[in-house]
Amino acid sequence: MTVLHLADEGEAADLAAFLSRLLHYDRGAAVRLQAAGTALAVFGRPPSFEVLAIRAVRLAKPYEDGLTVTLDVTVSAGELLEAVDESAATAAVPAAVTGPPWAGVLPPRGGWRPERGLPAPDALRATVGAAVGEFRRRTEELAPQSRTRAELDRTGREIWSRTVGDTALPVRAVHAAQSLGFLRAASDAENTGNAENLALLSSGAWLRLRTPYGSIAVRRAGAGLGIPPLSVR
Repeated sequence: MTVLHLADEGEAADLAAFLSRLLHYDRGAAVRLQAAGTALAVFGRPPSFEVLAIRAVRLAKPYEDGLTVTLDVTVSAGELLEAVDESAATAAVPAAVTGPPWAGVLPPRGGWRPERGLPAPDALRATVGAAVGEFRRRTEELAPQSRTRAELDRTGREIWSRTVGDTALPVRAVHAAQSLGFLRAASDAENTGNAENLALLSSGAWLRLRTPYGSIAVRRAGAGLGIPPLSVR
């Protein structure tokens, strides 16, 4: 069995927290793992947000049991969570599963360039809060007979598809970042200093909201997941 040696207990705890949040939205969630050298990328797709979430994890050393070059496998998020040993800072890689369609379609590894117009972290959090409040208000105002799943979905799509600031980034991507623990409040000196590492990047049809704790990637409007041209790896 392949065992990943994480850089420290903090990396193990952050990985476990990320997996737990994914499982909150999908109990049968799968994640794709890609690793080379001492870097591990964990990809997941919480269905509520229709985005790709990427958590980067630092490794203390490459791998055990003969895997010495790269790792690329899709596994159960629940099984991986159970295999994380925070005190030992290790994670045993579970058996591979048949990945969902999104697992074969990942953002490009390179070619990212900065995009202008991203609001400050506090403004991003305020935007999400306002959107959540609007959704609740509008759904509560609906007559009981009109409060159907189709109407709720329509209202949600309208609100979460709006763009942020002067960018093409949809509000749902920021909501996903906050819900998955990537967009944390600047309640201490460390988080205040990390605010400058928040950035919006683009590569082809992809947009990526990068934070110190993880990234959210999304296709631009009109270029949904699963529609060519895509980078399939």
